[in-house]
Amino acid sequence: MEFTEQKESWDLGIEPTDLPCDVYSGPDGTIWVATCNPVVVYALHGASLTCLDLGTSLGAWLRMASTRPLVSLAPLSAPLQGQAVLHEQQPPYQVQIWPRETSLPFRNQSFCSPVAFLPSCGQIVRALPAKQVPLDLFHSQGEKSMHYSGYLEVTDLGTQTVKYIGVPNPAEDHPYSGWLARLSEAGFLLAEMEDGTGVITVDTDGRVRTWETETISLQRSLSEWRTMAGAADDRPLQVTVQKDGAGGDVSGPKHGRRDPLNTPHIGGNTWAGGTGGRDTAGLGGIGGPYRLDAGHPVHQVGDADKAAVPEHVRQAAKEMAQKALKDRLRDIGMSPHDAQLYDRFSSAIRPQVQALRLILDGLQARGQERQWLRLQTDGELDEGRLVDGLLGEKAVFRRRGDKPPEPGSPPQQPKRVRLVADVSGSMYRFNGLDGRLERCLQSALLLMEAFHGYGDRIVYDICGHSGDSCDIELVSRNRIPSNDKERLDVLNTMYAHSQFCSSGDSTLPALHHAMSALAHESEHWDERLVLLLSDANLARYGVPPEALANALTAEPTVYAAVLFLGSLGDQAQRLKRVLPAGQSYIAMDTKHIPGILQEIFSSAMLAS
Repeated sequence: MEFTEQKESWDLGIEPTDLPCDVYSGPDGTIWVATCNPVVVYALHGASLTCLDLGTSLGAWLRMASTRPLVSLAPLSAPLQGQAVLHEQQPPYQVQIWPRETSLPFRNQSFCSPVAFLPSCGQIVRALPAKQVPLDLFHSQGEKSMHYSGYLEVTDLGTQTVKYIGVPNPAEDHPYSGWLARLSEAGFLLAEMEDGTGVITVDTDGRVRTWETETISLQRSLSEWRTMAGAADDRPLQVTVQKDGAGGDVSGPKHGRRDPLNTPHIGGNTWAGGTGGRDTAGLGGIGGPYRLDAGHPVHQVGDADKAAVPEHVRQAAKEMAQKALKDRLRDIGMSPHDAQLYDRFSSAIRPQVQALRLILDGLQARGQERQWLRLQTDGELDEGRLVDGLLGEKAVFRRRGDKPPEPGSPPQQPKRVRLVADVSGSMYRFNGLDGRLERCLQSALLLMEAFHGYGDRIVYDICGHSGDSCDIELVSRNRIPSNDKERLDVLNTMYAHSQFCSSGDSTLPALHHAMSALAHESEHWDERLVLLLSDANLARYGVPPEALANALTAEPTVYAAVLFLGSLGDQAQRLKRVLPAGQSYIAMDTKHIPGILQEIFSSAMLAS
């Protein structure tokens, strides 16, 4: 696997004779692409693709536009004559077409400039054909044009550097590519992205790509890629191999034999800690009682094999897992080894704990207080203003009302917080791949340590959600952990639930339950906040992103935010695009977790 500047890619699925003519990035992040023969306008937003067929064929366009069937997009404020203009303000869309009086010159003018300006990051990006790229960057002239149709020349004025990024050749040669050459000699269209962090290219075969060129954005994406690819923090690369029909027949759940040499075992039903097998505790298999990670690459049995496990075997495995969970919770204790384990988690977040406690020290009231409002022109007579009334003053009355708190005043009532942690099986299953379960534990510990001693300002509890339940009590608001031993018990309980719980997802029910519970509490809280931790593995269980977006705003008296701790591919990014702004965050690196939590609490709890 290789990291490149290419961020996303879409295939428009155009006909072989259709030709892209223009590309434009709208203010809401939508990418618009215009094609001709026939004239069609495509809108790309996240994973959705819609098209507007203008119904203009090549023959009709040739009669209007001389011999060059070109279409361009333009904002409503600056329509360009001699082309089709898309008014992209609000539906219904309008299209205006004017006949072209003169043919398009070859080099002097073009509808789509081969230069993109990115002032926010101080870059100029040009689309160049291979012949204009310096030869000394390659071993031979043929190497420049063998795999790429052209290049992006990125000139960074801040670092005073120039680099070249190859744009791959289209899958097939286009019969009308000569028309596109009149717009761009590089063989592809170019436009700047709306956020200013990169550019968009469109090939002749309808392949749309976005490219990151901003240095800071590239560094962030590289860090996330290393984490998802298993290359971060010196972790070995872990690859999941899925094979249908490889599970074999199941007989009954058991722990399995322990291998003293910890040799990788693939398939079978003998060893504990194997992968892709059956009956025993391990990862990626079927019919086993619970998960057991021995640190080996995972070979995943297919969903069809998992669905074929008999019901009596499923029930026996669930009962065995529940018994193992009870035994594990009973055995939890604070040994010297546990003290070292707790210190490993605590030391990693110690600076962020102090930073979050400073935020808590500065908390001010947000809710309005019921009190006497003085200097009113109506209401009860204020006895302290009798003399002023005799002198002709009119504002000598008082009445009860809601008064906003003074800036910086401490809250009269504590703020209510509930952390809803993801302790599902996928957290344990993919922890070796990207460390998502470890980040979940650190997030819970950050809150427990930072909130300790702030009972007059913060009342919190922690619950978990998994395939077994949407409301697993981990920390009760009436029994807050007060020492390292009790906090470690919470972390061990979360880890154990993730290892022994049933498969499934309760993210949406857990969010609904938490928000409803806080909204209906009878106490008068200054503010109510729900923080949901999730691994973004919702599509596997048929949970649409829109349902999660609606759930985040279901209770007007409760502020809710979701923090994605893991992602397979771009799951988390696709979810974040749909969710309300400012209520979703992604943390693929452990060190970013506390800073994101600080941002959430600052925006939700500090008065604007």
